[in-house]
Amino acid sequence: MHFRGLLLSAALMLAACGNTQNSNLLPSAEEQQLRADIGQMLLVGFRGTELSDTSHIVRDIRQYHIGGVILFEYDAPSQSRPRNISSPEQLKRLCNQLQTIDKETLLIGIDQEGGRVTRLKAQYGFPTFPSAAASAKGGIDSVRNAARLTAATLRAAGINLNFAPCVDVNVNPSCPIIGKLERSFGKNATHVAQCAAVWVDEQQSQGVVACLKHFPGHGSSRSDTHLGIADVSDTWQPNELEPYRTLLKNSDIRMVMTTHVFNARFDSVYPATLSHSTLTGLLRDSLHFNGVIITDDLAMGAMTQHYSDTTMLRLAINAGADMLCLSNNGKSYDPDIVPHTIDLIFNLIQDGAIPASRIRQSADRIRRLKSTIR
Repeated sequence: MHFRGLLLSAALMLAACGNTQNSNLLPSAEEQQLRADIGQMLLVGFRGTELSDTSHIVRDIRQYHIGGVILFEYDAPSQSRPRNISSPEQLKRLCNQLQTIDKETLLIGIDQEGGRVTRLKAQYGFPTFPSAAASAKGGIDSVRNAARLTAATLRAAGINLNFAPCVDVNVNPSCPIIGKLERSFGKNATHVAQCAAVWVDEQQSQGVVACLKHFPGHGSSRSDTHLGIADVSDTWQPNELEPYRTLLKNSDIRMVMTTHVFNARFDSVYPATLSHSTLTGLLRDSLHFNGVIITDDLAMGAMTQHYSDTTMLRLAINAGADMLCLSNNGKSYDPDIVPHTIDLIFNLIQDGAIPASRIRQSADRIRRLKSTIR
């Protein structure tokens, strides 16, 4: 019997026994399972290069059953280093600690694209990783070598999820967050797809889940979604969807990350992360993606400047997002971000603003993804 079914059966048996004395002291089995499923939807950032029993992230994994964590080398709220990474040996110990807290597999994620977006830096004893643009200039063999080195380094550390490759097409080389940082494989969508396919193959062959980003395209923007809304309605090009269309047909794509850009061609009201027509209508229904959709960091300015936590969560989940990236690495740090977020989502379900079926659907997708990790 499915785990959820066992919990429900146990609840019914207790009710049949007529034991009402303590019935209001603990959440029902259904509520416990629902809260655990909500926890699976959270990918959370934390401080610390080592763990102790008093670390809130230990509580969050053990008690709230979060689906994953995200690691950083720099702590933005305090503007200090290190946050989670100081050496290969330390990182491996940390990942081992994280993975043994709960019996369920934990997604341990990182942004390791190479070049400017590198968390495993040479100054900490890791290899030097070229940017997407630099490796692509050397041809597919160069891209494969970079992807293979990245995957091997992550696997050795115990990291099983990389938020790469970036499949944004370099429509605007002056884009402050893509083109200027050399995060794109190039301006030719076919070449971008070819390079990304190599990245996906190399990572997943070594047990590291790949994540395509930033859907449905950030490469034409003139501004940075870390700082505020980026409107690409007039600059976005249809070929920015081609890497997704090609890869979803031909590669084993298990995760896609949304972008916070506003694109009126898909939604005249909401940015992509909060848009049902973009995530469900386009990515799910038109492109037939049935893997995990994860949001870009919800602490970014494009979100926090325009939406309350409650509104953001309601819209993102109803739009079709399965995992919510809570980096805890924006302007502030909240050690209770997990219980706070779970309570907000649970209350939205209780109020009828989010269907419980959406939570179960996402939790099932996340657990199915975890079952592919070896």
